[in-house]
Amino acid sequence: MFGGLFASPRSDLKRALSLIGEGKRAAAYKLLSRAAQSGLAQAQYEVARSYLEGAGVPGSALEAKRWLEKAAEQGLVAAQALLAAFYVQGVPIESPDAAPGLLAGTVSANLFGRANVQAAPDFDQAAHWAARASEGGSAEAQALLAYLKQNGPENLRDPDGADALYAKSAAGGSPQGQLGHGLALLKRAQSQADFAQAAETLRAAADAGLGTAQYLLGALYERGDGVVADKAMAAQLFHMAAEKQVRNAMTRYGLALLNGVGVDKDPVMAESWLRRAALLGDADAAAQVGQLYTTGGALPPNMTEAAKWLTRAAEAGHVGACRALGAMHMTGEGVRKDVDEAANWFRRAAESGNVQARYDMAALVLQHKASPADAAATAIWFHDEAAKGDAIAAYNYGVCLAEGIGVEKNVVEAARYLRQAADKVANAQYWYGRLLLDGQGVAKDEAEARSWILRAAESGVTDAQVALADMLVHGKGGPRDHRAAIDWFSRAANQNHVGAMFALGALYGGGHELAWDRRIAQSWFQAAAERGHPNAQMMLGRYLVRGLAGTRDRVAARLWFQRALESGIADAQIELDAMCEAEPETVSEQA
Repeated sequence: MFGGLFASPRSDLKRALSLIGEGKRAAAYKLLSRAAQSGLAQAQYEVARSYLEGAGVPGSALEAKRWLEKAAEQGLVAAQALLAAFYVQGVPIESPDAAPGLLAGTVSANLFGRANVQAAPDFDQAAHWAARASEGGSAEAQALLAYLKQNGPENLRDPDGADALYAKSAAGGSPQGQLGHGLALLKRAQSQADFAQAAETLRAAADAGLGTAQYLLGALYERGDGVVADKAMAAQLFHMAAEKQVRNAMTRYGLALLNGVGVDKDPVMAESWLRRAALLGDADAAAQVGQLYTTGGALPPNMTEAAKWLTRAAEAGHVGACRALGAMHMTGEGVRKDVDEAANWFRRAAESGNVQARYDMAALVLQHKASPADAAATAIWFHDEAAKGDAIAAYNYGVCLAEGIGVEKNVVEAARYLRQAADKVANAQYWYGRLLLDGQGVAKDEAEARSWILRAAESGVTDAQVALADMLVHGKGGPRDHRAAIDWFSRAANQNHVGAMFALGALYGGGHELAWDRRIAQSWFQAAAERGHPNAQMMLGRYLVRGLAGTRDRVAARLWFQRALESGIADAQIELDAMCEAEPETVSEQA
């Protein structure tokens, strides 16, 4: 009848463990406390677990640590392993302003009270206790010690020792050990047999529910390394890992949904997973979301939203996003139009090795829209690539030398580089032809100039077509041929070359070796005038005020004279004054 009053500590512990097995840890606490006070290590460990779980007692990391240390010092392997994990995560320490006496009681120092302050991890203590538990046969402690040897402070680093411990932990059935050993096998894998061994090891960890293992196994199925390629299995594993917040898996599953690889295509759900990965810091996912909003499709195009995600990706170092942002700042789509900001993003992409971004930057440099530093850096890049035999780089470096962009102007060297590129690059043919025509950097030779410019014109270089037409009009480098000039000017005009439009107006307007056709002349003057050509505006005004093409329109003529004057054509004022002195006429009448 007195047995309950005088139950032994071991009996208390046995009864408490039975209650814990029934899921009644809170009810077991008093029994555990008595047994722990008597010095039983297993009871001390279970009390620590009760404090950690807040079961039967307020949660307290400090109390949990205190009881774990008691059990660990007695050699209880489970306590040593948990204490090691405790130190890796960072153990709360006593606050200087904690109320006296609180830390001694079970009500004191709970996880949320002011008596606790989060401390930094103590890797040395973690390694000490993990080593003791590892020696005691704890597979989980072996995995933790391997992690410290692989990723801990320099004084603990031992990669070979880490691999051995991971292998031992994996053999002991620890999922974390299986993951670590699988990763080590993947790093060393050189054959399909090696990959197969890694896959089997990772499969065990994946089956245990480790998200990282599920992701890595999915990647093997995606590529067919060590396993038979299976896109559906890969997508399934990516999904499982994504549900466990594995960021890379979220991205891969989102891409699978986006492209319908191994799973039904679902762009809306794809965007959701990619967005989640992006918010967790995945630059590739952020860039993909930005691309989705740029192109539209299942999502409506939204350049502002695209810019937001591309900026997130670019700031995280995504090279493609940097270049895309540069292009957006050039056009002002979704962001403010800002050439300097465009140059900034092109520069970042170029410095990361993106060749196309270097050409984007080069385009700004050649348009005189980049900083002197960017111009100099671009010129150096052109020079270095030209030295490797790149004809396009040789052309661009020749232009830099010809105009003094990023380097000191040197037309002799410009001619040399342009000639080097001219056999392959149509624009170089035009530039080299112009140097020959003007005698800059090379001896003047109009016939050879005409030959090179003809080659460029035939390749579709608009400026070369205009230059060739002008040479045909004036007989430079060969006979005059106004009919051929009309053909080349027309080709350029059809490519919206305003100067060619004006030239056609002049040729059809009379005074050349062609039949006059002032209606055609006026139509070309008007086309050029509407695109801002000052001399065309002046000529159009004259045609309209005099009715040279058959119709007079003084109101329109006055407008075009005024525009020509505003563009700097002083003679337009003479025409305006003459109109004021003339007798009033009908606004529009047949001549």
